[in-house]
Amino acid sequence: MGMVKTVGLVLHPRRDSKQAIDTIVEWARDRAVTVLGLPEEVGRIDCSAVPVDAATLVERADLLVSLGGDGTMLRTMRLVCGRSTPVLGVNLGKLGFLAEIDVDELPPALSAIDSHAFTIEPRLAVRATLPDGPTVTAFNDIALARIPGDRLSAVAISVEGHPFVRYAADAVIVSTATGSTAYNFSAGGPIVSPLVEGFLVVPAAAHSSFNRALVLSADEQVTLELLPTSGRLAVEVDGSVAGRMSPGDRVTVTAVRSAGQVVRLGTTTFYERARRKLRVSGSAEVD
Repeated sequence: MGMVKTVGLVLHPRRDSKQAIDTIVEWARDRAVTVLGLPEEVGRIDCSAVPVDAATLVERADLLVSLGGDGTMLRTMRLVCGRSTPVLGVNLGKLGFLAEIDVDELPPALSAIDSHAFTIEPRLAVRATLPDGPTVTAFNDIALARIPGDRLSAVAISVEGHPFVRYAADAVIVSTATGSTAYNFSAGGPIVSPLVEGFLVVPAAAHSSFNRALVLSADEQVTLELLPTSGRLAVEVDGSVAGRMSPGDRVTVTAVRSAGQVVRLGTTTFYERARRKLRVSGSAEVD
């Protein structure tokens, strides 16, 4: 008996996902599998997916299929954060790190998952409670970023309550291994295997003599405190602004192990995707 009885869809807000949805619906119809989607997403496409709210989608789906790019995958994983529901990423645009397949590979991929012929790559998240109350979770990063026109970010870093370093920078990024190829990479941070259970603290465009990244264990917590010389900062969660912080505010970030479950079918590796997307080649001296 197949493992998939209900498939949940999460769609990119703009990219054309009609072909992918039709493929999923046809595969599901042949197997008496129910297809669910969020009303505001499947409602704009002529398909037979059943519209349900986010809570119902998360509760009922045996498999979530993300149709889009890495941003859609991150949103899908945040929806099911902490649950064992596997998430299959289907690439509808440029090559992403999290997407596993392209649209034309959907039927065999769904059948492989239904037959338990896949592996799960657990993904760590980072979580923080902001000074104004809300708790946020990110699979790529939480960044304290300078607001254009305001002063630099001036942030004191403490690990497990022990003061360590003060950064002056355009932003201070707390990144997961998943996010190491995103904002962290553009800030000069290291590429980290997604299997590493740890996270990074990285200054972007640092104005400090010490501008190195910190690599922390998933068992440690880091506190970021805005110094009196800091400007007001935007708190960005996976690239979206979730709040603001002012001098004197502080936030503590902790890791959440196995917060997301990404489907892997063995067709590519993280390192193959990294070489292609980041154009990793090396020095001409070795050619």
